[in-house]
Formats: sequence, structure tokens, C-alpha cells
Amino acid sequence: MPGPDPAVAATRLAVREHLADVPEGSVVLVACSGGPDSVALAAALAFEAPRSGVRGGAVVVDHGLQERSAEVAEDAAAVCREMGLDPVDVVRADVRTSGAGLEADARAARYAAIERAADRVGAAVVLIGHTRDDQAEQVLLGLSRGSGARSLSGMPVRRDRFVRPLLGLPRATTLAACAAYGINPWDDPHNSDDSFRRVRARRLLATLESDLGPGFGAALARSADLLREDADYLESLAVRARADLPTGPAGDGVDLDALAALPRAIRTRVWRLLAAEAGAPLADVSAAHVESLDALLTSWHGQGPLHVPGGIAVARTGGAIVFSPLRQTANA
Repeated sequence: MPGPDPAVAATRLAVREHLADVPEGSVVLVACSGGPDSVALAAALAFEAPRSGVRGGAVVVDHGLQERSAEVAEDAAAVCREMGLDPVDVVRADVRTSGAGLEADARAARYAAIERAADRVGAAVVLIGHTRDDQAEQVLLGLSRGSGARSLSGMPVRRDRFVRPLLGLPRATTLAACAAYGINPWDDPHNSDDSFRRVRARRLLATLESDLGPGFGAALARSADLLREDADYLESLAVRARADLPTGPAGDGVDLDALAALPRAIRTRVWRLLAAEAGAPLADVSAAHVESLDALLTSWHGQGPLHVPGGIAVARTGGAIVFSPLRQTANA
């Protein structure tokens, strides 16, 4: 008796490997948009969940940003239910404008909605349908921003309860899996909108694949894996260095000389840790912000206070580097 289509088998194997350490009886959700990647992932979970002793369900997010978005979400939920997934919830994302751009705002709202849905059903794991192509696009976007190793390391396979089983598979595999199932997935019109940087990166990646060879995207994804190992190690050193930093002479902030003595590769990461401790959203702290902060040590000529995202002021004062809310600076 012939086995499943190779693309179907590949997606099932990818999911099976990530269910191996999930406690029996746990709820595992798939975040399904109705597109080919998440539909192929949902189908793989529906097949593997009962064989792994877990309960497979789905969460569909309606961003409310397009006409018929509610209908598209309900269609995706219906596909998941037909696969046998249960529970299947459709949730509305509250997309708020932050100034970071529609892509970033929608992503933040999407993950917040998924987290709430996962909490409601007590999900141990949430599967996300990013593929190797998404990883390559992420690295390309990082390169365009002049980002460091952390940004260029792309998306991790696992972060907290979010897992990306398909990160090692190309998008062609998920498309082939959907075809094998006889499913016609939703084609998000935003994927053809050049106003989005990711869409432009996707088209550029296709051009680079054509000009430099069909393995270019896979090479970018492989580079991300290698950089992630380096970034993880350097960040572990930075966490230790931050813990060892003394406070300033007046008992506030961190000691300027101790911070300046750190190797630059560690110090730049400590700056980000300090900014996060003060309340700055890490995703918004750019390489340019870090360079400006480091200039407080390496190119000091009376500048400051500097501003970092989150309404935080950073000042060099009394032999210390002090992070404080902008309102405190204004009242000082």
C-alpha cells in the first residue's frame, strides 16, 4: 500500500518530532490563517495529535484589516474542524497603531490574541507555520536594516510555548502538501502588496535565487542557525556581565567605568538589557540606539540625555549611566 505524498510525509514528520516531548493529554494548538503554510501544518497536527496522545486544536485570528476578513477566518476555522481539530476558536485581534508600521502592529496584536486563546484552553504548545522561506526573508530584512547577530539569526524554532515545526522546510513543500490533500488554501492579498517590506523582500529573494542559485534562500536560513548559536552564547555572557555591574558612585544607575571596561561585543548587549530593564520594548531598540548609547562611553563630549523607545531617557551623570522615564527628566 503506497505511503502518503512526500510533502505530506515531510510535514507530518516535522510535527511528530515536536510532539515527542509534549505531555500526554496536553492541548496543542495550531495558529491557522487559511494560507498554505498554516493549513499544511494544521493537517499534519490533525494526523499526528491522536497518535502522540495529545489533543490538537486551532486558533484563527481575524485582524479585521481587510474586507471579508471575518468570512476568511470562519472559512479557515471550518477547514480545521473538517480535519478533526478541536477546539477551534476564531479570535479578533486588536490592532493598535504604535508608529512601528502596520506589519509590526498586526504581528503584535496577532500574537497577543493567540496567547489569550492558548491561555483559555490551557494549551501547552502553539504551532506556527513559518517555513524556511520565511526565515530567509527575515534574514534579508535584517540585512537591509544593518542589524546585528541577534536580528540576523532569524526566528527560533521554539520560544516559550511557540514552536515552528516547518522552519526547515521550503514553502514549496506546504504548497505541495495542500495540493495532495485537495485543499485550495487562501491567498492573502497582502502577500502581493508592495507597500509591505516583507513582500518586497520575498520578491527580491526570488530574484536572488534566480541570479545566484536555487540554494540562496536555504543558505540564508542556514546562516541564521549558525548566528543564533553565537548570539545565544554572547547574550548569556551579557546577562552575567549585567548581573556583576556595580551601581554608580551615588548609588543609582550603573557604574560608568565598569560598563566601559566590558568588551564591546558584550557591552552592546548589556545596553539592550539595561534598556529593557528600564521599560524599553526590545524589538524597538535598534542598532542606531545602541550606537548612540555606547557613544556616552566612547565619544563623550557632554551630550545627553539620549532617548530610547518607551519614553526612556539615558544620561551620563556623576560617574554613572542612569535610565529614567522622560517625565522624571523633565521635572528634574
